Amino acid sequence: MSFYTSLSGLKASQVDMASISHNLANVGTTGFKKSRAEFADVIASNLSVAPTQMVGSGTVVKGNRQQFGEGNLVQSSSSLDIAIAGDGFLALKQDPTKDGLTFTRNGSLRVDSNQFVTDAQGARLQVYPVDGSGNVVATTRASLTDLVLAGTSGKPEGTENVTLGTNMNARSVVPSTAAFSRFDATSYNESIATTVYDGAGNPMTMTTYLKRTTAPNADPTNLSSTWEAYSFVGDQQMTTGGGVGKSVQFSFDATGKINVDAGGAAQAVTTTFDSFMPASGIAQQQIKLTLPTTTVASTKPFKVDTQQQDGIAVGRLQGVTINEKGIVTASYSNGDTKALGQVAIVNFSNSAGLRQMGNSNWQATGLSGDPSFASSGENGAGSLMSGMIEGSNVDITEELVSLIAAQRNFQANSKALDTSNQITRSILDLRA
Repeated sequence: MSFYTSLSGLKASQVDMASISHNLANVGTTGFKKSRAEFADVIASNLSVAPTQMVGSGTVVKGNRQQFGEGNLVQSSSSLDIAIAGDGFLALKQDPTKDGLTFTRNGSLRVDSNQFVTDAQGARLQVYPVDGSGNVVATTRASLTDLVLAGTSGKPEGTENVTLGTNMNARSVVPSTAAFSRFDATSYNESIATTVYDGAGNPMTMTTYLKRTTAPNADPTNLSSTWEAYSFVGDQQMTTGGGVGKSVQFSFDATGKINVDAGGAAQAVTTTFDSFMPASGIAQQQIKLTLPTTTVASTKPFKVDTQQQDGIAVGRLQGVTINEKGIVTASYSNGDTKALGQVAIVNFSNSAGLRQMGNSNWQATGLSGDPSFASSGENGAGSLMSGMIEGSNVDITEELVSLIAAQRNFQANSKALDTSNQITRSILDLRA
């Protein structure tokens, strides 16, 4: 009988060492939770035997219990990485065509080719939906949805109006080269580059060249002058009247006011250019250029005071942030921000009853109880921390000490088994 008793001890020690080795192997695994082998003694005597005469028959593996203590939180350079300080799990959907969920403490996330936020194996992070104002709509399992980062934001609009308000230097001279050429800086005085957009929101550069056509007045207090403006979008020159007019004419009176009327009041200079086809070939486009009444001539250096256009670019995704409430917000190049969802946190009444699935993932079972869906810091859920990941909760020193103890147990049972074998041989030798 002692032979089988010692054999059960050997098997138990093997399970214990296997569990400890598994822990040590995953000391660097993000979100890993260590396990501890648990054992129970075996009593083979029947109820008729007096308690003082019962003899144990060894041990049996009772279970391999997971330890869900929190691991160290380590700072990460990615804003998509999240850790939970406290209780709870992130919800993942392994197969987008099925309803099943898995749960993890590994918040090392990334974006796949379809803009879904996933773990390293491609399982999609689950979030609660939000409305246009960023308010959470529902926090139930049925409301969970995949977190997807929209690559663009906003409805593009082509530029129709450009406004340029400047201070022109009244003492500037007429360019030395009479014939204008945008490639010859001696044929114009100043240039202004303005970003405009085609109908698809693609950026283009509209460059307006300013050329003085009359010499400064001999009287230094007289600010009068006449000018021409030539505008190009990319390599295309903007024209008027079906291509007849290629420049915009404007002038200042002696006080520096632009385009004065009979009453001496400044008037804006507005020119609607002919339609043109952008380089992108999206659609014909027409731009109106306005030099407002704030455009003046003075003895001060040239300066652009007003530069506006009404086109709208498509916003390109620039970054993602996750706040302490788990609200995921995307920011775009056009200044838009958009709330995409709230990260769901899931709790269980008995986390030790979860089934290990590998890759730091778990699955609910009857022992774990039904999942309870919550939000960061609410209903017993821990708090989300963006830019952090949770390391393994394995303590190397503790595991090495346990490994030495398991090894000693194995050696002791091995010695007991060897002794039992020697006694059996001695008995057989006596019979012989």
